Amino acid sequence: MLDIQNLAKSYGKDGDGTAAIGDVTFSVAEGELVVVVGPSGCGKTTLLRTISGLLRPTSGSVTLRGRPVTEPPAEMAVVFQDYARSLMPWLTVADNVTLPLRNKGMSKADCRAAMEKALASVDLERFGDRYPWELSGGMQQRVAIARALAYEPQILLMDEPFASVDAQTRADLEDLVLEIREQYGMTIVLVTHDIDESVYLGDRVVVLTRRPSTVLESLTIDLPSPRDQIETKQLPAFAHLRAHVYRAIRNRPEPAAADLALTPAHEGRA
Repeated sequence: MLDIQNLAKSYGKDGDGTAAIGDVTFSVAEGELVVVVGPSGCGKTTLLRTISGLLRPTSGSVTLRGRPVTEPPAEMAVVFQDYARSLMPWLTVADNVTLPLRNKGMSKADCRAAMEKALASVDLERFGDRYPWELSGGMQQRVAIARALAYEPQILLMDEPFASVDAQTRADLEDLVLEIREQYGMTIVLVTHDIDESVYLGDRVVVLTRRPSTVLESLTIDLPSPRDQIETKQLPAFAHLRAHVYRAIRNRPEPAAADLALTPAHEGRA
């Protein structure tokens, strides 16, 4: 569905600029949830903005269903990290959600129906007449997600969408993403710096190197579904995958088989 080939992005003039993305290649299948992780400052946000058409790449290409992405495509929606800036404080929650629908030529009745369905999907159906500043941070991010859902995109890009909320709210929003994915059958690309989050959410985790970033690894996450914040994260497979991603980001080698077999009892006798 989405194909990124040899993507590079630099800022500044030739020879004097800063290379944010070096050479990134990966693809996303229909209905897949792909999470992109990497070291701090490796260009994850730049990558997402370039994929979405908000930034023009220095070289390489992005295609959506075979068509080049040179500006934000009509079938794509983006949820940003800073929900406080993405929501209009002078508009109600309902008006924020319906705002992008005006460009689709929908009737008022259809806009309202789409808004109500989207707010119900994020459990905010009773807050349509409130203003964003009256809501908690987690609720504001739910409004931003509802606005994207109301637009009915075929693919949803999310830029560290839970970085500004507390741990419990973050867990709730992670589960919300999985519910939305199941309900809408949506293709999702999510950028995060949180390793646990990448393994918990993803069908696949794309690990980036340090800036200028390239793809270090594309790791399939074969955890059972549906996933649960407690049961899934207690699985030995989850711990193994999390450690694998952590080592990749930190550039640490995998332990030898003999080290993996060593138990605390062995260590005590040594």
